[in-house]
Amino acid sequence: MMMFIGLAAINTQANLLFGVFGLMIGILLVSFFISGLVIKKLHTERVVPDWAIVGRPTVVTYHIKNQKRYWPSLSVTVSEIDSADVFMRQPSAYLLHVANAMTATIACDVVPRRRGVFDLDRFQLSTSFPFGFVKRAIDRRERTGVLVLPAIGSMSNELMRRFKSAESVGANVRPTPGGNDEFYGVREYRPGENPRHIYWRRSAGAGAMVIREMTRVSPPKLLIVVDTQRPDDSVESYIAVEYAIAMAATLVDRAMDAGLPVGLVAWSDAFLTIAPNRAKRHRLELLTALATLPINDGVPHMRLLDKARPLSKRDTTPVLISPRDVTMSLGQSVRGGMVALSSSAAERGKYFDFDPDIDFSVGYKRPPAPALKTA
Repeated sequence: MMMFIGLAAINTQANLLFGVFGLMIGILLVSFFISGLVIKKLHTERVVPDWAIVGRPTVVTYHIKNQKRYWPSLSVTVSEIDSADVFMRQPSAYLLHVANAMTATIACDVVPRRRGVFDLDRFQLSTSFPFGFVKRAIDRRERTGVLVLPAIGSMSNELMRRFKSAESVGANVRPTPGGNDEFYGVREYRPGENPRHIYWRRSAGAGAMVIREMTRVSPPKLLIVVDTQRPDDSVESYIAVEYAIAMAATLVDRAMDAGLPVGLVAWSDAFLTIAPNRAKRHRLELLTALATLPINDGVPHMRLLDKARPLSKRDTTPVLISPRDVTMSLGQSVRGGMVALSSSAAERGKYFDFDPDIDFSVGYKRPPAPALKTA
């Protein structure tokens, strides 16, 4: 438009067109100058959550401090540049206004699309204030690590009932000391313990204070054995492995919500073994290990079972999750205490359900084509 008005003014020598042409040039220059002033001296700090879950929204927060002495900043957009393979869409947040020498906080909702540990590095501050004719942008760098846990779906109650009632591997209510159920025995009183539990009659005869020790319920333990060896290099095999890891993450989350101790055996550049436990930090440790599991292309999956045998005690139920088809049904596959689950579509759909918007093929790399031999 400006070039057209300029050519028309030169051709007609009309003062009005020269005035309009000069006005348009002035607006362009003013827009260029003000846009640069708006994004100048903005200190931006990115804050990411400690962890995120594939397919579930999370929030990335930006703290923007305007270090200019007199001028505010308006209509600024913050966009991540190095996040195409991490989130389903490019993270972008809009800042309407931040006064001079003040700090504003803006939030951006993002949805992770694949598991793993990723680095967010470059982001861009841009604005087209005040007229929208000129867009000025500046790139900044701040390396921030993001832990994305595997997808966690829903699991059928039938499968959880099978784990809770696994009579072949030990009683569901195995008595151990430290609870409030039935009498277990007596022991010496320790300072700081509840004086209501002191056994006064026995203390009088023993000459020292002793305390009643009661039994507590000890639920069965689960040992999840994750097979990440894909049968071939196809994308279907890759998806089956990713589904197996997601099924393991769902089982960890559901079992620990039910109060069951959970352990893990998998291959991660070496055999990874985590003993069953049910502490809060233990859940994050298991999910973090599943988030960083690589695809196993070398170690036979049967060696995982050999590695899991020392941890398969009387009160522990081993659960094998494999991308291979399990020919027997779940009820027939409980032999020797082992429960086998397959991540094939038929077996997976029977006990697990995941968000259909999650693309489990993200991250698949097609194997290189074999080189042609020349004579």
